[in-house]
Amino acid sequence: MSPERCAELIATLGLQPHPEGGHYGEVFRSALPVRPADGREGRIALTTIDFLLQPGQCSAWHRVASDEVWHLLEGQGLRLWLAPPDLSAFTHVDLGPVAAVQRPRHVVPAGWWQAAEPLGGGAYVGATVGPGFEFADFSFGREDAAFRAALQNQPPGTLPDLQRLL
Repeated sequence: MSPERCAELIATLGLQPHPEGGHYGEVFRSALPVRPADGREGRIALTTIDFLLQPGQCSAWHRVASDEVWHLLEGQGLRLWLAPPDLSAFTHVDLGPVAAVQRPRHVVPAGWWQAAEPLGGGAYVGATVGPGFEFADFSFGREDAAFRAALQNQPPGTLPDLQRLL
């Protein structure tokens, strides 16, 4: 996806800068209330946003207290970096056109660490969260000492420099 196409999407969709990087715009916020079983106060059932990463941008390491589904809408692909809450492993999933080992969407379970970067230019994605997204349920990896230590303790040469996504 070219920088010109990214600029067109930002203007057409009215996307705004996102604190984790990239640009976003809320598409839907359910009116249906739910009470999460994890002790959080009531939330709305579902939210979804348009999210755009331009060439060279990334979505910084973060976690959300709800399940999040990433949907590739346009672009060559998106690399989604993942780590479970216990920080026992760092892996990735590539979203892209349907192939034997590749799909256009992926579910990140509640509480998992995640970061994203476009493959081959920009990436336009949708992100759907349930129970619905609230910034109170969001935290950055750069602000979590255990997460930063786990990144630093990865054996040399086993992964690319994932600290660049902080």
